[in-house]
Amino acid sequence: MKFIHTGDWHLGKLVHGMYMTEDQREVLNQFVDLVAEEQPDAVVIAGDLYDRSVPPTDAVELLDEVLFRINVELNTPIVAIAGNHDSAERLSFGSSWYRHNHFYLTGKLTTDFKPVHINGVNFHLIPYAEPGVVRHLLDDSSIHSHQDAMRAVVGKIEENLNPNEPNVFVGHAFVLGGDSCDSERSLSVGGSGCVTQDLFDPFAFTALGHLHSPDAIKHDKIKYSGSLLKYSFSEAKQRKSISIVEMNDNGSFDMRYKTLKPKQDMRELEGHLEQLLDPSFYEKENTNDYLKVTLLDDGAMIDPMGKLRQVFPNVLHLERKIESIDQKHKHSFTSIREDRKSELELFQQFYQEMTTSDFTEEKRGVMTDVISNVLKEEGQK
Repeated sequence: MKFIHTGDWHLGKLVHGMYMTEDQREVLNQFVDLVAEEQPDAVVIAGDLYDRSVPPTDAVELLDEVLFRINVELNTPIVAIAGNHDSAERLSFGSSWYRHNHFYLTGKLTTDFKPVHINGVNFHLIPYAEPGVVRHLLDDSSIHSHQDAMRAVVGKIEENLNPNEPNVFVGHAFVLGGDSCDSERSLSVGGSGCVTQDLFDPFAFTALGHLHSPDAIKHDKIKYSGSLLKYSFSEAKQRKSISIVEMNDNGSFDMRYKTLKPKQDMRELEGHLEQLLDPSFYEKENTNDYLKVTLLDDGAMIDPMGKLRQVFPNVLHLERKIESIDQKHKHSFTSIREDRKSELELFQQFYQEMTTSDFTEEKRGVMTDVISNVLKEEGQK
């Protein structure tokens, strides 16, 4: 039995003020082509189809179009769940009649823990749910954390688990030991949003969403799909891929990855402004990529963003390295006026505390003239 594991599409995502919908459309067209090529027995989408509970209209239309092409035109079963970014109620709409075409979408958690059976494999679909929701649903006052909630849910699944067939858990959770990034919304404060790996021991394969890297966790049977695209610069060095799982009757499986090529990558550049604007440098670059640029230049600069965007139109974030280093020192600075120190000595102390640059003889000369002129003007008043 072969299925494709994906998730964290985040349709309607806004990154640094820019909607990613057309970028998502480009990659999802490639995904549909991949489904046509692989002809899997099922496509598994492990939550966060949308980026917010009320997505923009074009994101809704894109999801509708892609799911129709996969499920109806390619006649491929889909199993999908809601993630923490989705609206469980909105995704649940129509789910009762979707099933007639082998589209199994679970938006809200219910007490019906019956799996979806496809070609000899049982898929247990558990959408994201807050501990309070699970506590009320199962009428279990002992549930206070995500760990408690997941343990209780898996316990309910185990009551009717068929050990003679492969069982796949489809969920949306932060498994302890996973590597997170900036674009993932925290499930809770502190460590209460995490669940432990051992909870998924009853399953031959656990197909998860939430963490955006397919390498977020190292485990033989627990796998994250990773996000569809890079959604923050903390993901710039992550690989993005689609997981193809071929499962045997005994629950063992082989797994391989396929990479989809985005229209524009998300990358980080670092250098001096003059270097970055030199044709010998940028002619070797994909200048249309989404970029975070870190400038190494010292001193004042006139409109560096405008100059960069003449060559790199999609610079989304610009920072100065020396300013970011300086910021780390500012919190510890305390200005204490000592009568025995001159104005120049006080300024030198201030300069060295607030920056990482040397107070050179040239700078000393400039400040000596400035201070002298100010004191002369003060003396004339």
